Amino acid sequence: PAKREKKSQYDQKLCRLLDEYTQVLVVAADNVGSTQMQNIRKGLRGDSIILMGKNTMMKRSIRLHAERTGNDAFKNLLPLLVGNVGFIFTKGDLKEVREEIAKYKVGAPARVGLVAPIDVIVPPGNTGLDPSQTSFFQVLNIPTKINKGTVEIVTAVELIRKGEKVGSSEAALLSKLGIRPFSYGLVVVSVYDNGTVFSPEVLDLTEDDLMEKFRSWLSNVTSLSLAN
Repeated sequence: PAKREKKSQYDQKLCRLLDEYTQVLVVAADNVGSTQMQNIRKGLRGDSIILMGKNTMMKRSIRLHAERTGNDAFKNLLPLLVGNVGFIFTKGDLKEVREEIAKYKVGAPARVGLVAPIDVIVPPGNTGLDPSQTSFFQVLNIPTKINKGTVEIVTAVELIRKGEKVGSSEAALLSKLGIRPFSYGLVVVSVYDNGTVFSPEVLDLTEDDLMEKFRSWLSNVTSLSLAN
């Protein structure tokens, strides 16, 4: 019964938010800790509400709500519920809310076995490590020289490629160098606005970009009608 009560409360909350807000940011929440989440909630202030939950539960609530209200636009949210995602309901400017969320990224070490979300480049320069560590760099094919009694990396080296798993030598080296190459936070993956779903890149378009797109569309239409 307690579980059912919880489900029912969640269902009511999600439905209330769907009725109240027309804009939803769908965010991926991989590796986001609870403290980080609290800080994001605080940072977003009053006009935005974060709602996380199990995808199956969210899908069920949305389906039922679409049927109850007859508003099928809500169903456009269903395909977006893939992986570890949540919703941010907002009445604010979508671009500003996205920028606010991005401020709460947290640096993270490269742990062994993690799939790298980005390329990891080790920059040239003095490492502060003593010469006994040079063999460590040789294993990873990183060119070094000894400068004033410490190891200096001669040129920048791509240590890990995006999509590759972090190996133990790479993780150990980055740890020694004090490099935390990854950052984790909520990442906007899709935007829902009044039933329309689009990619977050659209939020970066300026009016000039839109005019340019419109002009190229116009010239296409013109050339098509001339061709006929």
